[in-house]
Amino acid sequence: MHREVVHARGHENVSAAHASTFEVTTDDYLTPAGDCILAVEAARAPADFDDAFVEAVRDADATVTLTVEADGHTVSVAGRGDPDLTYESERSMVGRTSTYVDDRTVMLDAEFAAEGFDDGLVDALAAGADATVTLTVE
Repeated sequence: MHREVVHARGHENVSAAHASTFEVTTDDYLTPAGDCILAVEAARAPADFDDAFVEAVRDADATVTLTVEADGHTVSVAGRGDPDLTYESERSMVGRTSTYVDDRTVMLDAEFAAEGFDDGLVDALAAGADATVTLTVE
């Protein structure tokens, strides 16, 4: 199993209402329109991840799991890898319930999108809590 850990923080505009994606960004701001974004000010982006992690993600049979921890709340969502994933974004990581791929995509066919994240976690993020985002692939 390969693991990548990214430190980020919540923001007052976190709403986690999006139905098909979720995102963690290096940006230090969030507008109310960004309803897929769970955390901002991520210390790392997919382009910073280890080559071995990215190679493992490119297996069509790989299971990719993203876990967000903030203020005692933890939510994990699983999806799958794909040979087309590049992990080249220097700005953000996006999990998708679809099979759409761009440089920000970190998983496809996710179990749920932003709207599926636990209310307690979302409330903590909206209060600006520090967040630890862990991606694993196996």
